[in-house]
Amino acid sequence: MLSRIPKARGTWTCLSCRTTAPPPLARAYRGNISKPSQPNDADESPQEPPPPSAPKATPNIKGIRANPTYHAQNCLNRNYPNLAGAPHRIVALYDEWAALQTALRTERARHNNLSGRLRAAAPMKSVQEGDFVVMETKEALIVEAKELKAKILEVEAHEERLDKEMRELALQLPNSTHPDTPVGNDPKVIGYIQENLLPAPPETLVSSPTPPPGNSKNHVQIGTELALLDFSSAAVTSGWGWYYLTNEAVLLEQALINHALTLALSHGFKLVTPPSIIYSHIASACGFRPRDQNGEQQIYALQQPASHQGKKPEHCLAGTAEIPLAAMYANKVFTEDELPLKMVGVSRSYRAEAGARGVESKGLYRVHEFTKVEMFAFTHPDPEPAAPSESIDPTSTTTTTSSSTATEKSPSQSETIFQEMLSLQKTLLTSLNLPARILSMPTTDLGASASCKIDIEAYMPSRHPTATGPWGEVSSLSNCLDYQSRRLNTRLKVNTGEGGKTKMEFPYTLNGTAVAIPRVLMAILENGWCEKRGGVVVPEVLRKWMPGVEVIRKKH
Repeated sequence: MLSRIPKARGTWTCLSCRTTAPPPLARAYRGNISKPSQPNDADESPQEPPPPSAPKATPNIKGIRANPTYHAQNCLNRNYPNLAGAPHRIVALYDEWAALQTALRTERARHNNLSGRLRAAAPMKSVQEGDFVVMETKEALIVEAKELKAKILEVEAHEERLDKEMRELALQLPNSTHPDTPVGNDPKVIGYIQENLLPAPPETLVSSPTPPPGNSKNHVQIGTELALLDFSSAAVTSGWGWYYLTNEAVLLEQALINHALTLALSHGFKLVTPPSIIYSHIASACGFRPRDQNGEQQIYALQQPASHQGKKPEHCLAGTAEIPLAAMYANKVFTEDELPLKMVGVSRSYRAEAGARGVESKGLYRVHEFTKVEMFAFTHPDPEPAAPSESIDPTSTTTTTSSSTATEKSPSQSETIFQEMLSLQKTLLTSLNLPARILSMPTTDLGASASCKIDIEAYMPSRHPTATGPWGEVSSLSNCLDYQSRRLNTRLKVNTGEGGKTKMEFPYTLNGTAVAIPRVLMAILENGWCEKRGGVVVPEVLRKWMPGVEVIRKKH
């Protein structure tokens, strides 16, 4: 997720690096929500103080140092070219830091010795100075101790600066990439759902000016004709990208929520209603921050009163329940028997969604505010994670690692939960009679936090003229490994099996869409439209939450 938020009336602050830049003109009134600008290079500015509860991040600097070449290429593969030099810079910073540590050992030992003797009022000693033997004096020891202390403090301040730069660079790097993720810009089709309901073989359903026969209306026409959607009133009330749901569309929204929750509950998910207003540093910790190369996937920030700017932490609107669900266990420690922990949350989600207002984003497809049911899980980290291979071919179509041949091992806990979430997503779309395709998303589409990502795109006849053809994303599923838990200080106490000894590890996090209301509603309207019956056939599985409504017809 990409984000840029207003810090003060004259500056904009990046959620990732906390740097600022001048914004375009924006209204300034109490409670104003300002749309972020495109990310760009900016000068540093004083930061607001984090609250005491802010989690302390623990980036995997050791892992980056062990294989800087992999991480540099990973930045290029994932379209973070400005960060490609960071891994080797981290190695150089660490080497300099380690050299300072070694160089100070003698001075620290001498200072500790002098401090101990002065505190204990130890008797003075005779020392050799050239050809002479002289007696130490307390005054001379005090002077020497002060000089050593000043030198040590100066070097420690430099060490602190090096450590700070290492941490900041490491926290900006994207997650490691799963070996099966396609490298580049093109996703890979790995399966279909309800393929038999498609009007033609899926490989023939490509971009074209008109949809196949039988799909004469798009969801905007259907929704307007059946008095389900009102975009014109919303444009007056809120602007482009907002909408009113009316009449049976309201029932459909609630039915979809209840259906998704019931299905998740049957799979052992814990029900949560999370907050939609979150700290900006929490959003950043979850990987929701701007990229260098474009301004997509932005989030909204709440403008602070002038008296709070630079003094109190900033808030923003959550783009997905994934963020507050992950943060629910910030600064917490799990025991082994508490994982996996599976949660499902219902929330309003807010997306700035910059982009052209054409057929690609028509109607409900790209909106600024919507209801979403989100799945989230914490799992044990995978056992014995292997270091990525040093030999990386930038033109390779897979992100090969040294562990890619270990195919005979039983699935890890995170892999099992990943497949369970995918199965739930497929079950839900199947129950709604929506044909769809399943995609393994490429490296350039992973964002910062995901190691691998699967998208499911439903068949949407009105999207035939788009570049991708008649398919529209309705859900996604990601494994973020320990990217989020390291930044949220969420840990797992693990028994080492050595005489009751324990160690701390970072759990993996996974997130997946159960149902995003507007796009699923769009798919239901277009796939459920029946010309003969003069309306939209309601999926049978939703009818128990819509008493007496089997077909939504035009009002008289």
